[in-house]
Amino acid sequence: MIVMGILAVDAFLNASLAIYQTYEISDRIPIKGFIQVFKIIIYFSSGIFIISILLNKTPIYLFSSLGALTAVLMFIFKDAILGFVAGIQLSANRMVAQGDWIEMPKYGANGNIVDIALTTVKVQNWDKTITTIPTYALITESFKNWRGMSESGGRRIKRAISLDMNTIQFCTEEMLDRFSKIQYISDYIEKKKIELQEDNKLNHVDNSSLVNGRRMTNIGTFRAYVEAYLSNLPIINKEMTFLTRQLAPTEHGLPIELYVFSKDQQWANYEGIQADIFDHILAVIPEFDLQVFQSPSGRDFSKLA
Repeated sequence: MIVMGILAVDAFLNASLAIYQTYEISDRIPIKGFIQVFKIIIYFSSGIFIISILLNKTPIYLFSSLGALTAVLMFIFKDAILGFVAGIQLSANRMVAQGDWIEMPKYGANGNIVDIALTTVKVQNWDKTITTIPTYALITESFKNWRGMSESGGRRIKRAISLDMNTIQFCTEEMLDRFSKIQYISDYIEKKKIELQEDNKLNHVDNSSLVNGRRMTNIGTFRAYVEAYLSNLPIINKEMTFLTRQLAPTEHGLPIELYVFSKDQQWANYEGIQADIFDHILAVIPEFDLQVFQSPSGRDFSKLA
């Protein structure tokens, strides 16, 4: 009767877990670990009852004798106890959920969580391999969870292009006439010219030298173009951080960094969007009399020879 009862309770727990997993809340609050703990308690208690029947002893006698074996039991069920405690913390703090993309370099994990059990968490990496992580390791060690990115509505594009500082210069009238024909910044050029002319006139600036007063530069105009170009892309999320900034100059040139967010978060689509943006920007840089910095290659040295 005890064995049949165990099987009935086990089947009931499995059915309850299967039903629970059909609801969306099961991804946020997994209960598989708690079900497994309950099963361990049921099987262990049932084993005590069966032994008591075979020995014709009261179960209370057997349970009381387990006090001397506490240290042994703690050692046997160490992983289960740690996993149970970790499972409570993970669920209470919503640290991970099934389907989350996590990175944990120590265990070689970089992919989506496919199963959260009592003692292990299974992560399917992007190369379709499976990495198994101890549940308590998610409490005691550091890992990165990309859920925030998924829920934010955007995926960050953060990449810099290094420009040759030798090509940075003030804009001449000929350059400004040429730049004003670029659709995205034609209005910007006209407004900026009027603004600078009025400011220089107010301050009685000597226009015989471009160094005097405020002047437009080809790199500043290029940054304005990049901002206008990105603003006109419907795939870019304008409600999130939107920056085109200049980083500190290095021996590899002057980095111009794009810091924006794509609305499409799918990996393949995101990479395609990022590639399209930089394809266009790299192609348009020479139009502003700028050059991308690139370390000399064998071909460059052969030209010198």
